[in-house]
Amino acid sequence: MNMRLLPAAIAIALLPLAACKPEPEVVSERAPDPMESQLANAAPVELPPAIKASVSMRCQPGNALVYAEFFEGDKLVKLRTEKGGTPTDLKAPEAGQPFTADGGWKLTGSSTSATVEIPGKGTLNCKG
Repeated sequence: MNMRLLPAAIAIALLPLAACKPEPEVVSERAPDPMESQLANAAPVELPPAIKASVSMRCQPGNALVYAEFFEGDKLVKLRTEKGGTPTDLKAPEAGQPFTADGGWKLTGSSTSATVEIPGKGTLNCKG
């Protein structure tokens, strides 16, 4: 075979292969999410408020201590009667109104000065 014809023969032999345009295979390591459309149409999620102040307050009468976490938005206070105790959530319907909870819990004021009503302990005047 003539050496000049060899490149032409190779090109002619490869011509049918050049006509193929294989699409690249797409590989995904995650399965389709069956809830994708529900999540896309879901209402926005409201995050819980951030802690605005975490204080211990000395109260009279009795020199008692209470521990309070005041939250942004001024509608939630978590109140404890013991350090590390179980908190009681006191909520206000609007900012500036007293925080209350079932059972007779009530807090009026702020993180620096508050009047606290605790079932079984009565009304306490507290300062942060």
